Amino acid sequence: MPSLAEKIDKLFTNIRKDGREYTYEEVARGCSELNGGTFSKSYVWQLRTGQRDNPTKRHLEALAAFFRVPVAYFFDEETVERVDSQLAITTAMRDAQVRDIALRAMRMDDAGRKSLARIIREVSKLHAATPKQGRQRNAPPDAEE
Repeated sequence: MPSLAEKIDKLFTNIRKDGREYTYEEVARGCSELNGGTFSKSYVWQLRTGQRDNPTKRHLEALAAFFRVPVAYFFDEETVERVDSQLAITTAMRDAQVRDIALRAMRMDDAGRKSLARIIREVSKLHAATPKQGRQRNAPPDAEE
């Protein structure tokens, strides 16, 4: 099962505001409003990067409410799999080219879809070795604009 930091990072990466990641400040403010307590952008960053890994129940409830996922996402492997699946589909469907491929695939017969799936697997293998670029999550909250 992914770590707490990996789960929080996945929420940041996949649940967006106007096409961009939420800032640490936005998440902290939203969580503070949801749980009536204190939530700093530094604390959110520490949770996301794994520097802090033992939040209170109220903090997890606020994060879950902010990102609109069940609080069980942080504890239950089955919930993690279900939510991650939904996030992957939602994220993929934001891309116009992915939507176009999906819509075209819907109009194909089984043989056409199987051929398309084989082509996609081969292209995925070619791209698997490509290094990923760094993300905002590594920058401390003071580096946000």
